[in-house]
Amino acid sequence: MLLRQRGEPSGINRIYRLYREEGLTVRKRRARRRAVGVRAPILVEARPNARWSLDFVHDQFACGRRFRILNVVDDVTRECLAAIPDSSISGRRVARELTALQRGKPGIIVSYNGTEFTSNAMLAWAEQLTLPQGLNPV
Repeated sequence: MLLRQRGEPSGINRIYRLYREEGLTVRKRRARRRAVGVRAPILVEARPNARWSLDFVHDQFACGRRFRILNVVDDVTRECLAAIPDSSISGRRVARELTALQRGKPGIIVSYNGTEFTSNAMLAWAEQLTLPQGLNPV
């Protein structure tokens, strides 16, 4: 930045040579770590409610306002269990909508690690599903 402000030519190789002449060290970027081996697919029983997928779809109106749609899909039956549109959907809202589904308890829920799915509200909802009725977590 300083060289550009003074009007000096500043190519990456020139900057690197100047750093080396001054005895400075330039940190090299590390290569992206890749998964070792082949990922095994998650085996799913061929029954309804074995695995649900949660994902968001984004779009915007002609006036420029953005909105999101939360899609809940049963992976075995390929049925869309819910499509919840709103301008913003919090973790509490996701938990409330999943509780409102009259579909039973899912075996596995698959989603990306978005803030809505990793929030304390979702963790509390998942813990509530695994506890017998009447017991409170300690």
